[in-house]
Amino acid sequence: MESSHAQRKNEHLSLATKLYNQVHTNSFNSMQIIHKSLPEISLEQVNPVTNCGNLRLAVPFFIEAMTGGSQNAFKINQGLAMIAKKHHLAMALGSASIIFHDPTAKKSFKIVRDINPDGIVIANLSAKANLEQARAVIDLLDADALELHINTTQELIMDDGDRDFHWLTNIESLVSHLNIPVIVKEVGFGMDSSTINQLQSIGVSIINVSGRGGTNFAAIEDRRNHTADFSFLDYWGQTTLESMLEAREARTKDTQIIASGGICSPLDVIKAGILGANAVGVAGYFLNILIRDGIDALDKEITNWQMALPRLLALLGCKSFNELPSTNFVLHGEELEYAQQRDLI
Repeated sequence: MESSHAQRKNEHLSLATKLYNQVHTNSFNSMQIIHKSLPEISLEQVNPVTNCGNLRLAVPFFIEAMTGGSQNAFKINQGLAMIAKKHHLAMALGSASIIFHDPTAKKSFKIVRDINPDGIVIANLSAKANLEQARAVIDLLDADALELHINTTQELIMDDGDRDFHWLTNIESLVSHLNIPVIVKEVGFGMDSSTINQLQSIGVSIINVSGRGGTNFAAIEDRRNHTADFSFLDYWGQTTLESMLEAREARTKDTQIIASGGICSPLDVIKAGILGANAVGVAGYFLNILIRDGIDALDKEITNWQMALPRLLALLGCKSFNELPSTNFVLHGEELEYAQQRDLI
């Protein structure tokens, strides 16, 4: 019988799938790219390789953190690792905090490195994790980077969640003591410019804004909470597009920005790049294809993304992903109003 922590992981997976179509929104639909009729480029000039800090990615998107810690999670991570290896994609895992309560959970994380020994693997822990825990997870996965998730909204909705969120000092310590890149990541509620400034001030150089629109942990934890109703927080936070606008305002030249949250097409990846993303994480969209249609369907989808991205770059006259911020665009509707009120355009 699986532990209570493993059962919680299974509940997260089940609810993420059941709620996906109910809570998924695509803020990038409010962004219109200005077409260039004379891009003056050939497709063979385009190189989709991108760098995010010290991480060199074959394409500008990667498999973002999803799960780990249960038998069901083992099977999902096994499938995702096979896809990551075949397509040379970086892969982030879900929070590994469970291994410190349930050592049997280690295999559901380690399977990723076993299958893909030479790929980029990103470990994941809470921002409150101590240095010993961080090093243990990094060693377990031979991780290329560590993602620290910040998830106040999720924790406050959980019956047994954390209630103390003094994280900055601990994050600063981990950044200064670890010899691999440390990424600080929201869990689907977005960031504003002041949060990004705080993280930059303590030495964080890779920030994943993870906006509202994809997997919604407010909705997931509310369904798990049997003592209170927090459904009014289903639409809490900034969307991914809004968060990227905030990042454009706040980032310094040394800061790398990852966009995630509701990404569901190669065009979304391109739009995130126009707003300044150095890389783009995709979680819920890939997870739902894998669970609903199987690994062959996910393989086919990612093959299509890898074919489409260089063509989209060529369409915009860009030889590389990091040339995208020079592309013109306009906003419509609520996202335009947000940008105007926040003085971001």
